[in-house]
Amino acid sequence: MRHACGSVHCIIAMLAWVQSATAALSDVPGTPVDVLAGAPTDVSVTVYRAPRSGGSIDLDELQGFALVSETRTVHIPAGESRLRFDGVADGIEPASAIVTGLPPIIEKNRDAELLSPAALVAAAVGKPVVLLRTNKKTGVVEQLRGTIKSDAGGGVLYETADGIEALRCSGLPETFSFSSVMGLAATPSLSVLVRTPREVTATVTLSYLSGGFDWAADYVAMLAPDSSTMDLGAWVTLANGNGVGFPAAHTQVVAGRLNRETGVYEPVEHGMTILASCWPRGSTSDTPMPAYLVRADDAARMSMPMMKAMLAPAPAAEVVVTAQRVQQEQLGDLKLYRVPERTTVASRQSKQVRLLDQSAVPVTFVYRADLFDAADGVSLAANLLLRTKNDAAHHLGLPLPSGHAAIFASDGDARVLVGESDVRDLALDEDVEWDLGSRADVQVTAVKERTNIDTAHAKVLPLVPGVSLRSVGVSDGERIEITNGRSSDIQFELRLQLPDGAGVVRADHALVTKNGRPLFSLTIPANGAVTVRYQVEHTANRLIRH
Repeated sequence: MRHACGSVHCIIAMLAWVQSATAALSDVPGTPVDVLAGAPTDVSVTVYRAPRSGGSIDLDELQGFALVSETRTVHIPAGESRLRFDGVADGIEPASAIVTGLPPIIEKNRDAELLSPAALVAAAVGKPVVLLRTNKKTGVVEQLRGTIKSDAGGGVLYETADGIEALRCSGLPETFSFSSVMGLAATPSLSVLVRTPREVTATVTLSYLSGGFDWAADYVAMLAPDSSTMDLGAWVTLANGNGVGFPAAHTQVVAGRLNRETGVYEPVEHGMTILASCWPRGSTSDTPMPAYLVRADDAARMSMPMMKAMLAPAPAAEVVVTAQRVQQEQLGDLKLYRVPERTTVASRQSKQVRLLDQSAVPVTFVYRADLFDAADGVSLAANLLLRTKNDAAHHLGLPLPSGHAAIFASDGDARVLVGESDVRDLALDEDVEWDLGSRADVQVTAVKERTNIDTAHAKVLPLVPGVSLRSVGVSDGERIEITNGRSSDIQFELRLQLPDGAGVVRADHALVTKNGRPLFSLTIPANGAVTVRYQVEHTANRLIRH
């Protein structure tokens, strides 16, 4: 028979046991509390280029990356919490994330399951959301509260107090607002699991690497009327292909090559297409609309007569130009270009910031042809090169990052594009050489001379200075004919590509070596021609240089 505990001592003992049991249970880890970090109060974005020798960048194919650093305020309760940083870049590399100013971090996660329009709609089925509908005439946005009844698979149905309707069938711009639905995020998130014995309010710094960025230099040259000088302007084109922008950010770009073991990051899953399935409206007396033939994409062809419509399409790519000029700094062996004022690195946008403005840069023009050894019967048009030097004497003298150049000339009051060229990284005192493309009025023809000539009467080519070798007749050589169809003299360079171990031993014109390749520098008269003959020795033991 059990007796009731009626004494004071018994009651005190029971209370002590309950307290001890409660304390023991409190030591058992429970479900972490979800905590949302505050919005960034300060942002810095440093963009590193994709490895390439020049050329422009494609907003849809950005292969560079960025170091993003954000300052945020967080309020963390005592115990274990899952702290979420919303609005990080799509291409975040979670392993690179560093959070300073927090208690010890247990784990890190990249949360991107609800980024696509279709995933957001599917997760919001049966939950109250707000439909935003814009009046085309007034521009007023109407808010209709209701519930999503079906997901994107067969068209989105939405129920309001007025009944059920299909999304995008009203003829007005429509989208959903998910801000009132807990657990849905329209932007990428990084979450960290932290544990603290007491409540913490702190200012923390989140830094991470992210793909989906790139930058390049774009040069615009305007030739003087006499083509002896040019005015050169340049822009730093900064591109962000992510779905997240960074307003009022400290922005830098870095030139040079970094050794990265991997540039792979987890891509954002954009999900299935949102389809608008509308039922017929009107009466049999309505005049039928005329039929038009349009080009349909694959998704539209599969779902006809459905009309494809994205719920929240990415904004169209655009280019924003600012008059700010970047400031060059040294970053170890790299070059850092800093935008002096805060700038917005917007989502899906290219931004151009001024790099330089130089006037009256002296330039020269030269035609060039590149030929392989033993070319026979080859005929080609020479390329026109614009040439200057990256030094103070030529009004330059600063490191020029790789990119793309467009060269214009004046035609009366109009500007005419005369050529475009990729630009490689150019250090101080390097030659600047931009290839403007082939010119049909300067032709180069290569002929291998095989005719047997009486050795006693054969003309012998002179030896190249510094080479001693027995005489070789013209019949053993190469003949290059250069014709100039222009009305003025031109400067011309013939550059040879020889196999390993080979060298030019005889030539009837002066020969120099530039960048390890034999080069003939010639003047071709107006409406005239010049013939170059040379002989190549392939046997190393017969080639003796002083």
